Amino acid sequence: QVPFVESGGGLVQPGGSLRLSCAASGFNVDPYVIGWFRQAPGKEREAVSCIKTDGSTYYADSVKGRFTISRDNAKKSVYLQTNSAQPEDGALYFCAANSKAFYIPTATREYDYWGQGTQVTVSS
Repeated sequence: QVPFVESGGGLVQPGGSLRLSCAASGFNVDPYVIGWFRQAPGKEREAVSCIKTDGSTYYADSVKGRFTISRDNAKKSVYLQTNSAQPEDGALYFCAANSKAFYIPTATREYDYWGQGTQVTVSS
């Protein structure tokens, strides 16, 4: 069973917005740091934004001011609001969970549970 199900991806025009959702499958997200990562063809997977249990957040420099991460523990979900889309935002977006960190990890190897991803394409 896949721990997370991502949704909300699709085709967006440059300057447009999408709201990505990450729903946990069968467990509560409360104790976890949740990260959104993305991977474009030929590139390494990178951290986009992460959120701790206390609500503190991390954003990659490339998305600061444009993306917003949030979590709703009652709905076992984490969201990524993506605004002012740029062509370089096009990628497969994943969410992942870390159960041990007291900080905000940004390396993929620090995350234990992953979803299968949702595709974001930025094109006019």
